[in-house]
Amino acid sequence: MHRLMTCAFILILLAFGLSSARNAQNKVPEKKAATSKPSLQPNGSSWMQWGGANRDFISDSKALANSWPAAGPPKLWSRALGDGYSGIAVEGTTLYTVYRRGSQDIVTAIEASTGTTVWEYAYEAEFKNSFSEKVGPGPYAMPQVVGDRLVTASGIGKIQSLDKKTGRPVWSRDLYVEFGGTRLEFGYSCHALPYKDTLILLAGGSFSAATALRQSDGAALWKSLQFKNAYSSPVLIEVDGQPQVAALVASEVIGFNPDSGQLLWRHPHETQYGLAVSTPVWAPGNLLFISSAYGGGSRVLQLSLSGGKTAVKELWHNGLQSHFGTVIRHGDHLYFSSGHDGPAFMTCIKIQSGELMWQKRGFAKAQLLAADGKLILLDEDGTLALAEATPTEFRVLAQASLLQSLSWTPPTLAGTTLYLRDRHNLMALDLAAK
Repeated sequence: MHRLMTCAFILILLAFGLSSARNAQNKVPEKKAATSKPSLQPNGSSWMQWGGANRDFISDSKALANSWPAAGPPKLWSRALGDGYSGIAVEGTTLYTVYRRGSQDIVTAIEASTGTTVWEYAYEAEFKNSFSEKVGPGPYAMPQVVGDRLVTASGIGKIQSLDKKTGRPVWSRDLYVEFGGTRLEFGYSCHALPYKDTLILLAGGSFSAATALRQSDGAALWKSLQFKNAYSSPVLIEVDGQPQVAALVASEVIGFNPDSGQLLWRHPHETQYGLAVSTPVWAPGNLLFISSAYGGGSRVLQLSLSGGKTAVKELWHNGLQSHFGTVIRHGDHLYFSSGHDGPAFMTCIKIQSGELMWQKRGFAKAQLLAADGKLILLDEDGTLALAEATPTEFRVLAQASLLQSLSWTPPTLAGTTLYLRDRHNLMALDLAAK
């Protein structure tokens, strides 16, 4: 049971899904650069949503270095940050993330060039999971920049919409109290899906398990569905011209209409304890990849639309498992870290068949990001690596130990600047080719 709790907590990353961010002795850093190193020049690039512009953890950044010094890429700055796993959003010259101070979640805006605090917004979000003394109480979800707002989600299921320039709260909704949502033992970590003028959210429960909130004022435009929620975040897909939301929940994967919440299809994906975290991956040919640990494994579904109805065909299922890490699709292949309470293997499979192309050891369980023909890898022990991955080969170009244990937050890349965090520190690294 001890091992189960440890693994379950790893899940709360989320990302997954895992994905999320915080820790720094509950002190707000002073408003000064944390190092004397030269400041980076803001490049205007952004990473505003979970997974980046297309929610797939693939960046369009170019001109990245093909190798690093033994100590790692040049460090632009670093600073202390409070506890948590929340990811780092970037828009232009500003970063956004969330951390924990006492019983409060602290949403913070940070200057991208120096690491200094621009503003902070604190609110009560008291939460204690069953293994908090080891991994902390979160928060887990990454703040997302949506228009002139910053949208956050706390471990207690509270959704906040803040003015991104000032941190002033505009509206908030409570998915547990107002919508009867699934109370997640290890903390709510699902990222809202921006769609038209709404935010689509997974709450779980018996009467409004999915809902669309208007971005401007938080009004619920529709409530629908029944399911037990998990930790994974939804993705927007298009099946033969029809927009759909695909969501991995506690014991199944579902598709529904983003304009109305109408259920379009569902398919079993049993995951013990409902600990599904990794974000689904959509691929050409109407292929949907989903994966989880705790007996869920990996599977690919092929969707098709006929007569206004969506047909679901399972192409394959195997025991490979993306626990809470990110999965990268390149062409017909998927790359991810497979494993949860034992060894983790960097893995490549063919998406149409599930054929295992290769598995490699050498890293702990890892988060991945793709850019400029390379993979950027951050494992949970704090090792950062640069690699080339093809269906026939996995070649490490450079690696360095930069962070501490429990580095579960996915990296963020904006232009040629990489942002990393663990439970104690936030740093900016220069990945540009020299």
